[in-house]
Amino acid sequence: MTDTESRERGARRGQQVSGAEIIAQALKTQGVQYMFGIVGIPVTEIATAAQVLGIKYVGMRNEQAACYAASAVGFLTGRPGVCLVVSGPGLIHALGGMANANMNCWPLLVIGGSSERGQEAMGAFQEFPQVEACRLYSKFSARPSSIEAIPFIIEKAVRSSIYGRPGACYVDIPADYVNLQVDADSVMYAECCQPPPVSMADSSAVRTAASILRSARQPLLIIGKGAAYAHAEGSIRRLVELCKLPFLPTPMGKGVVPDNHPHCVSAARSRALQFADVIVLFGARLNWILHFGLPPRYRPDVKFIQIDICAEELGNNVRPAVTLLGDINAVTEQLLEQFDKAPWVYPPESAWWKTLREKMKSNDAASKELASRTSLPMNYYTVFYHVQEQLPRDCYVVSEGANTMDIGRTVLQNHLPRHRLDAGTFGTMGVGLGFAIAAALVAKDRSPEQRVICVEGDSAFGFSGMEVETICRHNLPIVLLVVNNNGIYQGVDTDTWKEMLGFGEVAAVSPPIFLLPNARYEQVMSAFGGTGYFVQTPEELRNSLKQSLADTTKPSLINIMIEPQATRKTQDFHWLTRSNM
Repeated sequence: MTDTESRERGARRGQQVSGAEIIAQALKTQGVQYMFGIVGIPVTEIATAAQVLGIKYVGMRNEQAACYAASAVGFLTGRPGVCLVVSGPGLIHALGGMANANMNCWPLLVIGGSSERGQEAMGAFQEFPQVEACRLYSKFSARPSSIEAIPFIIEKAVRSSIYGRPGACYVDIPADYVNLQVDADSVMYAECCQPPPVSMADSSAVRTAASILRSARQPLLIIGKGAAYAHAEGSIRRLVELCKLPFLPTPMGKGVVPDNHPHCVSAARSRALQFADVIVLFGARLNWILHFGLPPRYRPDVKFIQIDICAEELGNNVRPAVTLLGDINAVTEQLLEQFDKAPWVYPPESAWWKTLREKMKSNDAASKELASRTSLPMNYYTVFYHVQEQLPRDCYVVSEGANTMDIGRTVLQNHLPRHRLDAGTFGTMGVGLGFAIAAALVAKDRSPEQRVICVEGDSAFGFSGMEVETICRHNLPIVLLVVNNNGIYQGVDTDTWKEMLGFGEVAAVSPPIFLLPNARYEQVMSAFGGTGYFVQTPEELRNSLKQSLADTTKPSLINIMIEPQATRKTQDFHWLTRSNM
């Protein structure tokens, strides 16, 4: 014990401290800055104690949204946000957010109140096997054995959430712990855990990877959200520019190297994946988003160079030509050393670059043709091209929905890393407003001038639409765009809807994908004091977006009506199923 710690313990002698205060101090010691949740028995005092110590508490309207927000903070800052929930149903509602964080590999700490210890197995209020349930959704799940053990359990939970492959962790707090008083000098606080250790790949494997890349006739770099989380943007951009290599970002890898970089081949995604002979994966997994790395989406003889922090991920679905286990930024620096020692540049005028540029040009032309159509209602491409014209270069873009998210990703550009948040690996709908709230809080503390643009399909907005009240209560600089086609994938117009209802009640005659036509979602924002716009034409869209971006005093929601049957361009390879929707 240091002299300082000894003096502090002496000063506390005879003082009493509650379990809630111990939890708050333990979180503060571990560098936690943000807490989201819905309070009630038995956790209200924990939120109050956290605020006293300067931890920001955001009361949400649904535990799932609170959990999504806390996990997004983990991705954006590298330190877990906390989701605070009540026992039983409160925790169960948060499990979706925990699963999403684990699948996305984002740090998250969930703290759940639980039944009093003396009432276990008696049918206590909201009694549920919480520690056991959370083990399926987290890296670490535990209940402290005593109040005095709380700081050490919280330290382990925070450390586990950020070490190795990041993920969710759970700490269970019995109700009787919260207000129980103990002597302050009996409580020891674990020091703040160190940042995750940085590991490097085997040097011989790095040399082999560099050799394979040099021999490639049609190389491709794929930049995943793992590279964004690892803050590898500087080293990866240098590699791209040093070797003149084409790159393709995954959805949340966008911005690690700017989307408008001349070596970005997003507009030729299908062609790049299908014909590349050597592919380097920077923190990108060969899961459904990348078609598992298998033919016919890829060449049967393609060579994968896989860079990942997690050994268990190496070799999933496809046997790599070489694996580089380690921190993505550190391993990229190792690759750069090889090309610094023996410079190599992939020929900018190669047949491969010519093929990619031609495909990019034709795809861009097809998208611009769709965007230029003047018929009303608008289509997706028209909407997104007008939005892109006004999008601030440094804004956060949050997006969810089916066509809304997929098409928006191809048009709306990101120029900075960790500025794109969407449905992610788990394909979770309902994440949008929670993610937007987290991004707005982080932006407020880091760069207050930055805006958050949250692009929602009308179906996706419905999952967490009441979080608009949270946005207005905290006056967060969020512009919500609801791209409204009256349905899930597709809908119908008002006249068709009325005609259809003439054949019977909604449950019997309405196709499962249809939603209420022309729903006035903007009035939800207006109801809570924000600004709402109902938009039907490109001019109305441009004007409402311009006004929303100019007004930094309150949030806004732009309800954008589009053609109910609007779809995306024909795809050579579908990401999901062969459904006709």
